[in-house]
Amino acid sequence: MRKAQELFSGIKKGDITSLSQGITLIESRNPDHQKEARELLKLIYPLTGRAKRIAISGTPGVGKSTFIESFGMYLIGKDQKLAVLAIDPTSQRTGGSILGDKTRMTHLSAHKDAFIRPSPNGETLGGIAAKTREAMLLCDAFGFDFIFIETVGVGQSELSVSHLVDFFILLMQPGSGDELQGIKRGILEVSDLVLIHKADGENQKLAKIAQHDFKRSLAILQNDRSWQTPVLACSSLEKTGFEETESVIDKFFKQYNLESRKTQLQIWLKELLMEQLDTKIESLNLKDNLERIYKGQTDILNELDKLSQEIFRD
Repeated sequence: MRKAQELFSGIKKGDITSLSQGITLIESRNPDHQKEARELLKLIYPLTGRAKRIAISGTPGVGKSTFIESFGMYLIGKDQKLAVLAIDPTSQRTGGSILGDKTRMTHLSAHKDAFIRPSPNGETLGGIAAKTREAMLLCDAFGFDFIFIETVGVGQSELSVSHLVDFFILLMQPGSGDELQGIKRGILEVSDLVLIHKADGENQKLAKIAQHDFKRSLAILQNDRSWQTPVLACSSLEKTGFEETESVIDKFFKQYNLESRKTQLQIWLKELLMEQLDTKIESLNLKDNLERIYKGQTDILNELDKLSQEIFRD
């Protein structure tokens, strides 16, 4: 496991190239690379747990990348280090993705205290890439204060990202109050902060209306939740609302002190077990089993019992 040890040493020393290569390693599907990746994760895990892990979601066109660029530079101006794991949608036809977040975040990508890593989401649901959690752990071990996960968009399946992070920000546009019916209820229920973005110029009046509508909806949806989700307005163009946003984030982490990490670990453990089970199932040759069932020589439940014994035999 020489490669894993080399990357681990580089990450400990703050070598950004080692971090990039480490993420490439964990994203690889090569069996040899996967063994090295597993060893790397074992090595870096004791160094994790300090970074604030924050998801940033919102409808297409709401300005997620613009917000991350501006708010990220604001945090860096306060001596914070920021990693951004930006998920790009993969074409279902070609399998390709744009991976253009570095071009959209020009100032952030050029700063020594920032790291931007675009990854395709591939076939993974939930607005995240298959190895987002592992990439996040590498960034945590590297020493970043904040890790932002920019998701693909808003949808019911995207709720899975809430199990990866400590804090969930939902960006909405001014005038979006009328679109509340089109937003999945679940995405509002897990949001820890709703930001009405682009609240500048002529949009300021619309932003106030949207704030009122979202506050009213959240009061109903989250009436049994200890954290009452604030609704703020901000503008990346005018750099307004950032202090209030930072204040809400600080208040949340002081109040809950990473209590969600235990649940995150529980979900991750279950996912790893399911991955191993899927690998086992894929290794089975089901052709003969299906043929016997089809010919009426046996029934599907009997074959299920046999296959279950074979899967768990080892």
